[in-house]
Order: sequence, then C-alpha cells, then structure tokens
Amino acid sequence: MALWNAFRPIMALFLNQRRNTLLAGILLATTTVLAGIALLGLSGWFITATAIAGLSSATAFAFDVFAPAAAIRFLALARTAARYGERLTTHDATLRVLAGLREQIFRNWAQPQAARVLLKRPARLLFRLTADIDALDSLYLRILVPASVALCTAVAVTVALGLMHPLLGFATGLWLVLAGLGIPLLAAHFSKRPSRRRFHSLEGLRSRTIDLVAGQTDLAMTGRLVAQREAVMAADGRLSGADDVLNRIEMFVTAGFGAASAILLGGILLVVTALGDAGVIGGPVAALGLLIALAALEPFTGLRRGAVELGRTILAARRIGPNISPLPSPASRTMPRGDIAVNLEDVSVRYGESPLPSLRDLSLSLVRGERIALVGASGAGKSTLLALLAQEIEAEAGRVECLPATLLTQKTELFQDSLRDNLLLADPNSDDERLLEVLAIAGLEEFVAALSAGLDTKLGEGGFGLSGGQARRLALARLLLRNTPLWLLDEPTEGLDGETARDVLQRLSAQMRGRSVVIATHIRREAIIADRLLVLERGRVVCTARRAEREFDAALAALRPD
Repeated sequence: MALWNAFRPIMALFLNQRRNTLLAGILLATTTVLAGIALLGLSGWFITATAIAGLSSATAFAFDVFAPAAAIRFLALARTAARYGERLTTHDATLRVLAGLREQIFRNWAQPQAARVLLKRPARLLFRLTADIDALDSLYLRILVPASVALCTAVAVTVALGLMHPLLGFATGLWLVLAGLGIPLLAAHFSKRPSRRRFHSLEGLRSRTIDLVAGQTDLAMTGRLVAQREAVMAADGRLSGADDVLNRIEMFVTAGFGAASAILLGGILLVVTALGDAGVIGGPVAALGLLIALAALEPFTGLRRGAVELGRTILAARRIGPNISPLPSPASRTMPRGDIAVNLEDVSVRYGESPLPSLRDLSLSLVRGERIALVGASGAGKSTLLALLAQEIEAEAGRVECLPATLLTQKTELFQDSLRDNLLLADPNSDDERLLEVLAIAGLEEFVAALSAGLDTKLGEGGFGLSGGQARRLALARLLLRNTPLWLLDEPTEGLDGETARDVLQRLSAQMRGRSVVIATHIRREAIIADRLLVLERGRVVCTARRAEREFDAALAALRPD
C-alpha cells in the first residue's frame, strides 16, 4: 500500500499525459520479445524438420519449405520493426512525460512562498529538478515495461508448451513467475538501503561540490577549504561504497537468472525427451519447446536494473509526488478605491510555523503618486511588507488592498542568457525598439551599442560579465518594462558606489512621476526622495513623518550616509 501511494501520483501523471503512447510502447516491446522467441523456436523446428525430412527422398520432396521460411522472414522483419518502434515510442513518451513533470514542479516551486523556502537550499532545488526526476524514468522503462513484457511472455510460453502437454505448460509458467519475479523482488529488497544510501550520497556530493566551487573564496578566508574538500571526498567515498554493494547485488541477480534458466532448460529437456519417447511429440516439436524454454526467462532479466534501482525510484517518487499537483492560484487582491494606491488595515503576516509574526496589526494608507520610505533595523519587517504588497506572501489577518505592483529586489537576479531574454522576462511582448528605449532610460544605451552582438549578447551565470552598476541598471530597465502603477524598491542602490548609486536614483526618480513608490532602505540617499518616512520596529509602524517635518529630518539623520 505504501509503495502504491508513492507511485500513484506519478502513475496518474504518466497516464493523463501519454496514456496511448505508453501503452503502445508496452505493446511494441511485447511484440519484439514474442517475435524473437517465436523466431528462435520456429527456426529450431524448421531446421530439425528439414533434417528429418531429408532422410528420405519421399519426405524431402513432400516437405513444404516455403511456408516456414516465409514465417521466419516475417518474424525477423517484425522483430526489427517492433524493436525500432518500441525504442522510439517508449523513450519519446518517457522524455516528454518527464519534461512535463519538470515544468509542473518548477511552476509549483515558482509559487512565491515555495520559491522563498527553496532558495535557502538551492542545491536541493537543483537535485529535485534533475536527479529526482531522472530517477523516475526507471518506473516506466525499467519496471513497468519489462514487467508487462515478462508477464505476457510467461502467458504465451505457458500456452505454447501447454499445447505439447498441459502439465508442462503449467509447470513452466509457474517457474517463470516464481523465478522470474522472485529474483528481482529479492534484489529490490536487498538493494533498498544501499540504493537510498547512494541517492543521498550523490545529493550530498553535489551539494558539497557546489559549496566548494561557489564558496571557495569564503572557505579560503575562513580556513575551511581543506575541510570542505575532505567533506567532498568523504561523500564520494560513501557513493563509491554504495555503488560497490549495488554492483554485487546486480551480479548475483545475473547469476540467479542464469541458474534459473539452466534449471528450466534442464527440466524441459527431460520432459520433452520423455514425451518424445512416448510418441506424444516429434523431434521438431521437441526442438521448438527447448528453444522456447531457452529464451523464456530473458524478458525477466530486463527487471534486473529496475529492481536494483527501485529504492532510489521510490524515494524520488515520494519526494516528487506531493509537488506535482497544480497549486491553486493566489487569491486576487481587492483593488483600492478612489485615489488610494495601498490600504492595509490591521494586517498580520507570519512566515510558516514561526512563533512570532513578522508584521503585527499594521495599518497603512498610500495615495496614488505618493512615495514613502520604510526604515528600521534589520528584521523590523521592511522586506516582509514589500513581499506582502507584491503578493509573494499572504496576510494571516487583516485587510489588504493594493494596486498592481512590481518589486525590485535588493539582489539583481540575472540569468545565463542573452540581454534580450533577460529583459523579456518582464514583458515577453516587447519588441527590440521598446527594449532599447528602456535600456537608454536606464543608462545602458552606449554600453549595448558597443557590444558586437547587441541585445543578443550572452551573459554569464548570475549576469557574469556585467559590473554591479550595469547589472542594477539592467534590473531598472526590467522594472520599466513592467509599467505598473506601484513600485516596490528594496534597497535599490545597495552595494553600488556613490556616483553610480546617485545616477541610478536620479533615473528612477525621473520615471516615478505618476507612480506610487514604497522604498525599503537604511541609506539616506534613498530615503530622501520619499514624501513620507515610516519607521518600523518589530513589525509595527512606530513613527510616521512627512517631508518638512522635524521628525522627517531626524529620521533621515539617523540613517547611514552615502
């Protein structure tokens, strides 16, 4: 039951997306195997019958060689065509299902709160999107297809040998099921722990390697570089140990199938000899039975790798399963009335299971075109308030009314892609003329004009190739493309030198006309462009000051200078 519960959502996804293709793949795989067994058995029968017929001229001339030869050629062509179709169908279906699975999981993880949690452990996010999903290809290619083919083969072999003698068919079918399924089940049982251990070791190895490569400067400065390298080697050692155990199990499985096949072949040989002596069957039919028995267990060996990797597949299914159901869309916000841009009444916000709310009974009103700056110590709730207005989190209590907003985060998120595609994230319908327009407003016109590839210039990972100021200007251009009536700016010039910061703020200010703006900051140069300052402390507004008031100047003076 636990196994079915783990695989049920994955199976439902497989069947909903590619039901006909997946079933066609199983049918073609079964056809391939049965055609191969029939080809082997018929060839043995034909050779034996031809040899016997050639003992006398009367039977030689009477023997029909054309029908069996045509059947053999047909089976050979059918097996080749079915094998090609099976490979094409099963792999195409699997890759398409896994692609759809990745898309669904990514969409679910892109939900605001889920994304915020996963960004704390990016290595786990990467592992889920790659290794966990890749492990699920075993479910179809190495478990479902081989098991279906093996069972169909067992039925066909039972019927074929049962026509020679009912007890022979029954005994053979029973042995195929007991040995053919028993050996993989034993392998799955003994490989469950090492398979999971290998999976966890691989995840740890990747995570530690990413930390080593991405954080080598910090590790060297803190004297932890050697320790991190040893941690990577230890994870690699655990991975190698798990691989050794799994390889030994797979070796024993191969030996077990060899022994089971030998026992089956020996038993069939004794039985067909006895049936031949009794005159029940002839020599050609005996050869047919022997060769069918020789190939009967081969389809079950296809379960070998799937059985060894079953523990890994189950673990991946349990991790992925809860994340593939489409999440409900965030509830639409109530639009404020009149000239109000933001209206919050007694709002409380809590992250996850945190015992204390990040915002408590907070009320705030912002008119259209007004600019406010949120100031306060780290942890006061500034970024939480911006996330609430951007609909990245939902309020636990209270009333939230807000115009459509765009959030400029403190960290500029750029992707290893072209300048054009990094901008089109904000507005996929923008043409090059519009992109060049916002780049000019952001102060990147000359920079882009000097690039040989222009908008097609590729950026490195995280925007590598751009300076901090250029990256921030690119983020500003993306903000302009959104063209929403409310801007949410989280420390927009943090990390920039004074000259660059002032230029970015000047360009931002020039585009703020007619827009409402909320700035979270602790820097004087950012807060000074606001019409009103709100001082936050422990999730509450403890002070409000408007421009030209003494409290406004006092709050500015308390902020960090340029």
